[in-house]
Amino acid sequence: MKLTWLGHSGFRLEIEGATLLIDPWLTGNPVFPPEARAKALAGATHILLTHGHGDHSADTLAIAKELGIPVVGIYDLISFWQETEGITGLGFNRGGTVDLAGARVTMVPASHSSSIGGPAGPVYAGSEAGYMIAGEGRVIYLSGDTTVMADMGWMGELYRPDIGILCAGGHFTMDMKTAAFAAHKYFDFKTVIPCHYRTFPLLEQSAEALVAGLPGVEVIEPEVMVALEL
Repeated sequence: MKLTWLGHSGFRLEIEGATLLIDPWLTGNPVFPPEARAKALAGATHILLTHGHGDHSADTLAIAKELGIPVVGIYDLISFWQETEGITGLGFNRGGTVDLAGARVTMVPASHSSSIGGPAGPVYAGSEAGYMIAGEGRVIYLSGDTTVMADMGWMGELYRPDIGILCAGGHFTMDMKTAAFAAHKYFDFKTVIPCHYRTFPLLEQSAEALVAGLPGVEVIEPEVMVALEL
């Protein structure tokens, strides 16, 4: 299994027979090098989207059309894009599980908001979500944008993820200290990878508080376009 950070909340995940582009915001992302675009997209099989905000979805349609690959995510937004943009999509909802080339992806709750830009302002884009991604003997919890929530209790007990990819930049999501609290209280992670940080000065720039709050857990601060073997 190979995970590559694309900056902000974007990842490239190679798992089972799938290469997933997760929230691949590349254009205008201050920490993503434009010259790495072809490498980031090479061999991608699916786009997995957590919600509609532009710092997650802005490149989705262009990439889907360029590569001819499906977009996977909340039914409301995916079905809308299928009708209006002609993309291939796989829409489902919280509690549902889809098979993406051998990777089992289950949509779980998040607590945030979700919209896309419209001519008169923000337009509803279905519910925000996280995912449990199972494959190669591992389970990854991808939090999406969220705050800490009691739902994490049953999610940790039911799915037992050993890897957590957690939003932790603060202001719009959990910060590092809160993410550490959530990981310690609700999960038994072996590895935690922070995201949704370092992109702008408004967000946290270091994972020191996450590391301090999770003794005994491997906390990996990813580097953009540097692959991690998990």
